[in-house]
Amino acid sequence: MIARLTAAIVLLLSASALAAPEKLSDPKQEARAAALQKQLRCLVCQGESLDESSAPLAGDLRALIRERISAGDSDAAVKHYLVLRYGEFILMKPPLEKDTYLLWFAPLVLVAAGSLVLTGTAWHAYRRLRREA
Repeated sequence: MIARLTAAIVLLLSASALAAPEKLSDPKQEARAAALQKQLRCLVCQGESLDESSAPLAGDLRALIRERISAGDSDAAVKHYLVLRYGEFILMKPPLEKDTYLLWFAPLVLVAAGSLVLTGTAWHAYRRLRREA
């Protein structure tokens, strides 16, 4: 009987520890927290926002966002704090600055280079076929 009671208590305590972080009592603050979570990247998943991620670190960061909002920080202050702590990588849309040019323009350069290579290859194949004909 005591073993069952102990097991039930442990189960209840562990379930409350795994529960989602408490939402803010003010709906406006909770909406701000949800909006911020969509703008910030999960550092573990990297392709997901904090809002989408189920990683433990994302849960900690969601709780931190709610804590800072309830302390009176503005959205910009919360973002600034997280960028100082984790770098601009945490932003889902990093700003266009000198340090992020590679991040923004590398895909365009790679697509352009690939197009040039494919065009050149097709042109050489066309010329070879015309010579053979």
